Amino acid sequence: MKDITSNFATYYYPKSALIFYQADEDASKSYVEHYDMDKNGNPINAHPLTVREAKKLAESLHIDEEKDRLLKSDGILDSSILSFDAKLGKIIWYTKAQYRPLHFNKGLGIVSGNAHTPALLWVADRESLSLFALTSNRRPTPNTELYHAPFFNVYQNGNVCMGTVEIEANETSSITELTRLWEAYFFNSYFSHLMSEHNPIKGNCVMLWESLVNADKLFPNEVLLKNNLKLKDKLL
Repeated sequence: MKDITSNFATYYYPKSALIFYQADEDASKSYVEHYDMDKNGNPINAHPLTVREAKKLAESLHIDEEKDRLLKSDGILDSSILSFDAKLGKIIWYTKAQYRPLHFNKGLGIVSGNAHTPALLWVADRESLSLFALTSNRRPTPNTELYHAPFFNVYQNGNVCMGTVEIEANETSSITELTRLWEAYFFNSYFSHLMSEHNPIKGNCVMLWESLVNADKLFPNEVLLKNNLKLKDKLL
């Protein structure tokens, strides 16, 4: 048989092995034995796992876990991505003004349907979302002014209350997937109330959306309120 080992880019040699022992009468009683491996792959030098070896193993596993959770690009980043921190799992991106389906709680008296929304700036990690409005579809610059997002369920500081929506973004490491998940979570949830009496627009928020839903009217940017922030205040 032909030896094709040299054709592989990397060959891994066994260096050590662990064997876990457990008492028959008491499953809580156990210990770990550590073996070195000789050049032929045979276990030698058996000894109880030392504290130093255990710490080294734990550090190695922790590093591998962190690497698995790092945000990664699926290829060329979309121009909508403005900034991201791979380790923190945090992304800043923007979306242009769009015609979107919106859902409203019956208590608001607004019929659910499609409506034009303004351009938006999104700031998110795997557990939370903040949202701001923009007055232009142009790609924001560090000095672009931010406005309050003109929606219910958004606090004055931009944090979004997702209510009972189950967020399942912890496992993804894809930048594209994480942005799409948050957009879907936000626009597939039900708007229910203003947060801490914060009115995000000039005028009545209920009347605004009543006039826009299923009316095919462009969002009136003149009702947006500045929040004294610029994009550079949110950049990572």
